[in-house]
Amino acid sequence: MPPNLMDDWLKERLHQYDEWLADRRIPFTSKVVPVTQSLEKKQWVLPTEQVFCFLKDARSFSVAPCVCRTHYKRCDNPIDICFFLNDVSDKLVEKGYARRISIDEMADKLHLANEYGLVHLTLYNPKQYPYAICSCCSCCCHDLQLLLNYDRNDLVARSEYIAVWDEELCSNCGLCVDRCVFEARTMEKGEIKYRPDKCYGCGLCVTVCPSDAIRLERKSQNKTKEIKLTGSPAKPGAYSGSFDD
Repeated sequence: MPPNLMDDWLKERLHQYDEWLADRRIPFTSKVVPVTQSLEKKQWVLPTEQVFCFLKDARSFSVAPCVCRTHYKRCDNPIDICFFLNDVSDKLVEKGYARRISIDEMADKLHLANEYGLVHLTLYNPKQYPYAICSCCSCCCHDLQLLLNYDRNDLVARSEYIAVWDEELCSNCGLCVDRCVFEARTMEKGEIKYRPDKCYGCGLCVTVCPSDAIRLERKSQNKTKEIKLTGSPAKPGAYSGSFDD
């Protein structure tokens, strides 16, 4: 379907979002969270540090089929990979739509999402707390479709991190270009071109770079120019904070 032809399902979702935004009931509809493998190596980790924060503070969590992927059926990415928290989780389990899972199974599913190149988004409702953690593809996800095809960059918030690129280490293999759904990386005449202003800090490029030429760095509030790195990388900062019910 051409980008300018929005289907009814997506229109209905956008109408609800616009009502919430107009009433100032939410600051944004979703937020990108980076994969942990792109931050630092650990013996056992969840694929996102912020996902771990959500889960360790959550009273209840469960997994359910991806609504977007089930609706559109445009790809062969995993379906049973969307997670719900607390009251929403309880309601979906009670209705038989979701099932409770162990933290180990959740970790496996999140690692699988990274292998498939899916972007982790936390979804927000008018109560302004995250109620879901989704692993999203650009062809089916309602929020990514609205962002990428309809220029609704007011809906999706960027993570606190940005990709930092060591151009000297880069082999121009192009793997990061294929992974970047935000088109921050392109291949021009056999060379990688990187636009940090388009980076959402998902970390998918970092986890496939064979030459360790990319890492994530916590963004400085005062740093707005293009970021490149030469020399030894510093240890990336850790996530902080928790999320209340």
